Amino acid sequence: MTLINMSEAIDHNRRRFFGTAAMTLAAAQLGVFNSADAQSGNHAAVPAIKPGMNASFASLKQIHAGLLNVGYAEAGPADGPAVILLHGWPYDIYSFVDVTPLLAAAGYRVIVPYLRGSGTTSFLSSETMRNGQQAAVALDIIALTDALEIQKAIVAGFDWGARTAAILAALWPERYRALVSVSGYLIGNPAAAKVTPFPPKAAFAFWYRYYFCTDVGRAGYAKYLHDFNKMIWQSASPKWNFDDATYDRSAASFNNPDHVDIVIHNYRWGLGLADGERKYDDVEKRLAVAPVITVPTITMEGDSNGAIHADSATYRNKFSGKYEYRLVGGGVGHNLPQEAPQAFAQAVIDVDGFTRS
Repeated sequence: MTLINMSEAIDHNRRRFFGTAAMTLAAAQLGVFNSADAQSGNHAAVPAIKPGMNASFASLKQIHAGLLNVGYAEAGPADGPAVILLHGWPYDIYSFVDVTPLLAAAGYRVIVPYLRGSGTTSFLSSETMRNGQQAAVALDIIALTDALEIQKAIVAGFDWGARTAAILAALWPERYRALVSVSGYLIGNPAAAKVTPFPPKAAFAFWYRYYFCTDVGRAGYAKYLHDFNKMIWQSASPKWNFDDATYDRSAASFNNPDHVDIVIHNYRWGLGLADGERKYDDVEKRLAVAPVITVPTITMEGDSNGAIHADSATYRNKFSGKYEYRLVGGGVGHNLPQEAPQAFAQAVIDVDGFTRS
């Protein structure tokens, strides 16, 4: 899960406890959509699908891209409009196993990469720093976009993937033409995070980030990797009754030899407690000002997201293009694409429609 911009959402955890009435008011003010009525305008409606219908991808591939050999799933026509789907932590490409065929059937070329430190993605050199900072992950996706000869793409994701997608849309809008982001605006600022304390409830929710900043926390994560991440799944999606087979399929991706290093560095860096690499300084300086995202955007939230997240009103002014916020009901938690694939796929199709209207 990601550390959000503290200067804009320092009180977001407190807001979560205001209750259903406050969320209903925000929905009325901001045009929230439930999963049952997510279709926007005359855009194509995604057919109904039961989450968990698919257990595999039709095509898994590898490609050298920048610093990495990237493992990724691909589906849909090669000449279709490109969509890049980005997972978070502790998740993997199977968060999109039901979304992918829906978008492919709608004519999109769908690319779903394992992020650095996950699945079959590996570093080309043992000398490369195992760096989890936000700029490094974003530039991985630019390198992948180049390697696949994609000129323009829609980007969509949750957690680390939403942060990465937002960075791409903010800084390179000429290439990443529309955005779907679960939990809104997640671009971070480690300098602010280092000096701005969270209120108690938010700090409590972020316990694992502080745990990761200790030597025993790193050792504990490595030792109890499987159970640790399963606990995160359960707490982040308290109403999602996933089975062991579903979790174990994704848990295999945590066995990547770089996984622990990348995760620990990401969270230490995000709190300003670990250095990044100087080659990313220019990108990080651009991100530190919390740039406004100008491309058409749909942000989404599950109504039962157990992970700490900002009230949608705190980030509305970060999107200057055509925009919608959608609250997906029915007990949907943090892993929204896997828990509500129809709603997520619909958002991708609808935000594409925004670019055409």
